[in-house]
Amino acid sequence: MNATKNYIGKTKNSQRPKTKATAPTIGRVCRVDETTERCFRNTKRQEEICTYKPIANGFLRTTFLPKLKENDIQNSISSEQDSIQTQRKNNNRERDFYRSLSLLTKHYNLKPTQTRHLGYPYNIKLALDDIQKQLKSKVRDWEEVRLIEEKGKTYFVSEERYNTRATLYYIPILPLYRLSKNPKRKQSVQLLQSVCSYLYHIVEIPYYRKQNSYLFWMYEMVTEWLISDDESEEIPINLSEIKQMEQIGDFMEQKIYNHHNLIRFKERLRNFNVKDHFDNDCFSLARKIFSLFQQYPNASIYRNAQFNGEADEYERDTIVSMDKYISFCADDKGLLFQTLFETVNSEFQECATMEEPIVIKKFDGSNITNSNLDFENRIFPLIEELIYILNSF
Repeated sequence: MNATKNYIGKTKNSQRPKTKATAPTIGRVCRVDETTERCFRNTKRQEEICTYKPIANGFLRTTFLPKLKENDIQNSISSEQDSIQTQRKNNNRERDFYRSLSLLTKHYNLKPTQTRHLGYPYNIKLALDDIQKQLKSKVRDWEEVRLIEEKGKTYFVSEERYNTRATLYYIPILPLYRLSKNPKRKQSVQLLQSVCSYLYHIVEIPYYRKQNSYLFWMYEMVTEWLISDDESEEIPINLSEIKQMEQIGDFMEQKIYNHHNLIRFKERLRNFNVKDHFDNDCFSLARKIFSLFQQYPNASIYRNAQFNGEADEYERDTIVSMDKYISFCADDKGLLFQTLFETVNSEFQECATMEEPIVIKKFDGSNITNSNLDFENRIFPLIEELIYILNSF
């Protein structure tokens, strides 16, 4: 069974709240109001009306200047100063915008459309739309770009995210044990042990028999439920699966814990003899894993882990951290696993925040991080491939 079949939640894509910025973002760039239609005066002269008798009109010809109050002078000056300050802020914002845009386009090797000559705020609006389209089409894992205004400075913040698609990456270890009982699969077993050892030691994928792992306590809870139902006809089956989960799980941990698997990884690849399709699948996976190991000898699955939201210390239990949905497990067949899967899935339904590989880059003039998600784009599909191979034997 493919790992991607074990989705968290009812739908394939979980709802993910957007990460809040460290400073308020600039509001939507509003369009300048269109010029109102002018009112034209009537070109026809007004018809003259003559009085019956001539009268004195000196008073009508006199114009009096309005009385100028001190408050009117202050309000006029204040309004002018506000206008000057607003214009200065807009100029600074526009200047910072294009500086940050230049850094962003250089980093991602993009070619922005020339918009500066169009005037504020149209130029910013058009430039922002253009750069978002380019990032979406050309940058793998690009999630969003935000325009931040912080302490009078405006700059871009880009977010790259590896979408785990709300998948449970649970690697079953009992199939590897059953495979080891077949003498014809000795070389394949050794290769897969090297792969699992790499995932255990270097990638730091949790093992379900360790007490600090999330699945250890989930198995404990599910075990109590299954053996507490005295009237169930499936008690013997449950007890058998629980015994295998514990005893075989402990035995296999000792196998993959042995660093000898990592030391002889390259040698096992070099001496491997492909006999059939299954051997070829094992060899192909191991070769890709070893290549990743050489390129990223110390890379952990958590190297870019970040929450896709904000949570304080009182909300930690409502976060689906990566160690909860990535782990070694006993098996992904049987009543024990089905109960475990339903329990985990039910618990995750109550969570609003997920931890995923995320890279945040600021284009504010400081050094731009060279971090990327290349490792994650390679390791997650390989984990899925491993799960498939273990369950296809």
